[in-house]
Amino acid sequence: MQQPGFWDNPSKAQEISTEANSLKQKVNAYDNLAARIEDATVLAQMAIEEEDMSLVKEIQQDVEAISEEIEKMRVQLLLSGEYDKNNAILDLHVGVGGTDAQDWTEMLLRMYTRWAEKKGYKVETVDILPADDYGIKSATLRIQGEYAYGYLKAEKGIHRLVRISPFNANGKRQTSFASVEVLPELTQSQDISIRPEDLRVDTYRSGGAGGQHVNKTESAIRITHLPTGIVVQCQNQRSQHYNKEEAMKMLKSKLVELKDRAHKERVEDLTGEQKDMGWGSQIRSYTFQPYTMVKDHRTKVENTNVNAVMDGDIDSFIIAYLKEEAQAV
Repeated sequence: MQQPGFWDNPSKAQEISTEANSLKQKVNAYDNLAARIEDATVLAQMAIEEEDMSLVKEIQQDVEAISEEIEKMRVQLLLSGEYDKNNAILDLHVGVGGTDAQDWTEMLLRMYTRWAEKKGYKVETVDILPADDYGIKSATLRIQGEYAYGYLKAEKGIHRLVRISPFNANGKRQTSFASVEVLPELTQSQDISIRPEDLRVDTYRSGGAGGQHVNKTESAIRITHLPTGIVVQCQNQRSQHYNKEEAMKMLKSKLVELKDRAHKERVEDLTGEQKDMGWGSQIRSYTFQPYTMVKDHRTKVENTNVNAVMDGDIDSFIIAYLKEEAQAV
């Protein structure tokens, strides 16, 4: 009897093909960069020999573009972890701050969506729980693209907002909190097995605050991993099978990350710096009033353009974190 061949597994074959294409793109990018450096060098030598100052501006533009490309490649070298190339599962949860915190959680949802779109990543909403009055209580996104997890792992932790509350009639400043958890979506080769007896699967009706869009059938899924107490849920689709499949993917990702952090004492540590959803535990502060400033408390990187940050301009924070982590190893 003929043994099944390697390429008889379509998923594995696709995974290998994707990796091969990625490596090919990297080689092509390097070759293109080398050619651009050579062209810029020849142009500079020509300008010097002919004393042609009209070429200076063009040379400067070439050097700036080449420098940006080199920096991009350097950052990718920092993303060498086992799961860094994977898609990311991003969880947002409301913290202390009432209605303002719910609004803040939704603002973060938009910020990460805009960041992903600028990167050319695909964003899919896996689960979302709207608040009864304003904003959201939680949301889960799948962000698909090379190095999505490698970049977004820098965002794990508590994010704090300081602003004049639009929900406060007296116009007072309000401090609000939301948590960000980031997990790698596992590939087939990284998949793990879970014993059915270790799971409790509950079904419930999906939907938000009510109204015509509430699902009348119990298609939403909540899975509890009994040995660790980890709970995941999905209610985005009307298909119970799909929601269960998505919930299992999230559970496996959480278990893998927990295994990597086996030296931690508590399961909740796998959500990053989220031991307290309030004061003193934030990784980053976003101040809208009385001045504008976004400050990362780990790297001390600051940006006074809060509008740009909320529109997805967070790479400076991410890259600074990755560099510090690389130096700490």
